[in-house]
Amino acid sequence: MIEPVPMGEYPIAHAVFLALVVGSSVFFSWLAWVNVRHGRRTLDREREWVESTFDLEDPSRVSAYHRAKTTLGQVRSWAVLAVVLLALYSGLIASIVEWFETLGYGPVVTGTGFFVAVMVGMRALSVPFDLYDTFVVEERFDFNNQTLGLFVRDLVIGFCVTVALVASLAAAVLVAVDALPTLWPLAALAIFAAFSLAMLVVYPRVIAPLFNDFEPVEAGELREAVERVFDRAGFTCDDVYVMDASRRSGHSNAYFVGFGRTKRVVLFDTLVEQMDLPELESVLAHELAHWKQNHIWKQFGASLVRIGVALGVLWALLETTWLYAMFDLPATPYVGLAVGALWLGPLLELTSPLENRLSLAHEREADAFATSVMGDGAPLVEALTRLTGENLSNPFPHPLYATFHYDHPPIPERIRYIRGLGEAGESGAGGGSAGEDSSGEGRDGAGATASGSEA
Repeated sequence: MIEPVPMGEYPIAHAVFLALVVGSSVFFSWLAWVNVRHGRRTLDREREWVESTFDLEDPSRVSAYHRAKTTLGQVRSWAVLAVVLLALYSGLIASIVEWFETLGYGPVVTGTGFFVAVMVGMRALSVPFDLYDTFVVEERFDFNNQTLGLFVRDLVIGFCVTVALVASLAAAVLVAVDALPTLWPLAALAIFAAFSLAMLVVYPRVIAPLFNDFEPVEAGELREAVERVFDRAGFTCDDVYVMDASRRSGHSNAYFVGFGRTKRVVLFDTLVEQMDLPELESVLAHELAHWKQNHIWKQFGASLVRIGVALGVLWALLETTWLYAMFDLPATPYVGLAVGALWLGPLLELTSPLENRLSLAHEREADAFATSVMGDGAPLVEALTRLTGENLSNPFPHPLYATFHYDHPPIPERIRYIRGLGEAGESGAGGGSAGEDSSGEGRDGAGATASGSEA
């Protein structure tokens, strides 16, 4: 029987929890709309520069696309939060946990089943928003190439892959919690590290081909252009592919993933179609910088530190009694991990500038490296402006919004920085070599992460 959670027994805990969860959501929603307004006003003020730089006939499409995506994102976020809070405070979660406990399969199997069930529920909740995003927003702005049949196929395959990954990761962590009651955060950190490294190999070779076709670039002008960049950068990689991204979307991108003999470079077919060879070479040189400068491993290490701190906080929360009692839940590890994650989510969002700062520095270094490899910053500037224009990206984020959400400098700043490198090189002042400037801010395109780098 579903019974509402009595809030009177732990009023302070509930007040802090709601202030943290709802308060952070209010803050980020306010920030999102400040960003939309700032972007629209700056676009209007810089209209001539935007038209000439990004080759846009109607810059208002950028504002309209940005507003549509932000609106949908905010509606989705608040819908998810409302469902989660309703499920918690109505007693529905308590009833679901009680049902799982009656199965008698033990903490690991029961907990794994619970996390899979939560994932299924969240995925089902997101489907209407995904449909609207794909067939209304993306269609309206001429990006969508996906059929309903392909959407359903992706949904089914993605669901199966996610269930397998969530079940595997949840089971491994719960085994660690059960076997090492006091040291499980260290074991869980090792599990996350191993999982991340495994995904560097498994994702491009097993998961990605389930959704897209990858054609090897073996000969012709494109392969010659790739080899020129490899030679200049002192890099070797046999696996270079073009992915059929145009089956689903008109958006363009590229990414580098893997390590050792598993390295591979992937170019979206939309990118190959939209860019000239020098521009493609500059994008590739930027991506290779993340490997040559060890950005991937540095960010991997930084992410492990952040995850380690989060696991330490989770361990402390799991040792309390109020974490479970405030929602009338049994004191079992999987329940503590699930409820504790609700406390941690806003804290991780509010501390995201710390992680972004490292990425911003790496993006500056990668732009400098690409400029040095190409011998000129013009191709990279052209590539960035083309990417921005083709993808209708917002070039003018609000500074505070960028602090929390951008791990790449905004495009105008990147353009100024790259051109400054060229001017400094011409004047003999230096600054054209990779890694000399480690400052930066924002996010707009390519990102080195634990799973690779992306442009």
